[in-house]
Amino acid sequence: MRIIFMGTPDFAVPTLNALVEAGHDVVAAYSQPPRPGGRRGKALTPSPVHARAEELGIEVRTPLSFKKDPDAVAAFAALNADVAVVAAYGLILPLSVLDAPRLGCLNVHGSLLPRWRGAAPIQRAILAGDAETGVGIMQMEAGLDTGPVRLEGRTPIDGKAAGELTAELAELGARLMVEVLGDFDGHPAVAQPEDGVTYAAKIDKAETRLNFDQPAEAVERQIRAFNPPGAWFEHAGERIRVLAATVRHPDESTARGVVLDGELTIACASGAICPTRVQRAGRGIVTTRELLNGFPIPPGTQL
Repeated sequence: MRIIFMGTPDFAVPTLNALVEAGHDVVAAYSQPPRPGGRRGKALTPSPVHARAEELGIEVRTPLSFKKDPDAVAAFAALNADVAVVAAYGLILPLSVLDAPRLGCLNVHGSLLPRWRGAAPIQRAILAGDAETGVGIMQMEAGLDTGPVRLEGRTPIDGKAAGELTAELAELGARLMVEVLGDFDGHPAVAQPEDGVTYAAKIDKAETRLNFDQPAEAVERQIRAFNPPGAWFEHAGERIRVLAATVRHPDESTARGVVLDGELTIACASGAICPTRVQRAGRGIVTTRELLNGFPIPPGTQL
């Protein structure tokens, strides 16, 4: 097929690769504009999709908006694509764009729709304690992730962190998209159920601060949901990121957020968590024991 690809982060790159490997003609790649990157934030850095498309010799376009730029819409339509494939692109697509390709626009969405429509489905599924999640190939329409689904794949969450789960769903979504495009009529669009709709709101930075007023199981999910970049607590004026932790159930209850022992076990509303991989600001990831050797956090400390 003659395809326009639209995506920005690492999650979208496997789908772009799979389309090219399957022999489709990707006539252009749309991505968010380059952003400041690096330690000082001065140099403009292209998105992962932008960089990969250039490696593949695909023209890259980075409009700031379609809603306010009729020329961008006209240029999109002029590509005369069979279909547009969208994966975490980051711009709202007006109907003039959705309807331009012959077969419309297909989206790789990282949840089991209608659960977790919206911006952060993978993190929200982990936070909610869902047993499984998945990815759907959705025929896009004007509503927020309301379109019918052509194909779906599932996977257990099973203690995975967001980074690991995102990578797994990205590969699964790439395979499913190639399967749909290989037999478009054989994968009819099926309307989403009316029951079970939830919305995956964009992550607020404040949510990444560990909340020990929750049960330990919820705190552990918070750690996995925000890895990367890492949920955190503060001690001695410094943020400590927690990348992994185990849940414990001490015999005695203690005030929430108090360090219980020399292993940095931290009391929660019920139970406790014991961080296993941590990171100080500007330093590498280490074990908790390595952290405490140079940065003591003694029992009784209130975090």
